[in-house]
Amino acid sequence: MTKVVVADDDRMFRKAAETTLSRHGYSVTTASDGEEALQLIRSEQPEIIVLDLIMPKLQGFDVLQILKQDTLTSHIPVIVLSSLAQDQDKQEALDLGAAAYFNKSAFSLGELVNQVEQTLTKGQGTCPS
Repeated sequence: MTKVVVADDDRMFRKAAETTLSRHGYSVTTASDGEEALQLIRSEQPEIIVLDLIMPKLQGFDVLQILKQDTLTSHIPVIVLSSLAQDQDKQEALDLGAAAYFNKSAFSLGELVNQVEQTLTKGQGTCPS
């Protein structure tokens, strides 16, 4: 079963994403802050990560940068879902190695499932390190 880590400080979003992805056959674990996300990702070694940028303890940008600099996690695709809507935020996330970036307010859980499937289908070579 494909493992997904969802890291987001919004409890309702985490639960909704976990439920939706689980219904589509994914094994989902969740983290509520950046530090917890890093620990979970290192221990679980998921096939894909869904990451918020604004989180307590460690921001998503920092988590992304740390993941992409670590040879144990740099290959894992990261989908960024954030309420940050500025082009510069999107560009920074993509420059740091995100596979995709979406604004939460304009994104549905069905689209999340589709993006997870598309990103996994593309393979690991599409994520710049």
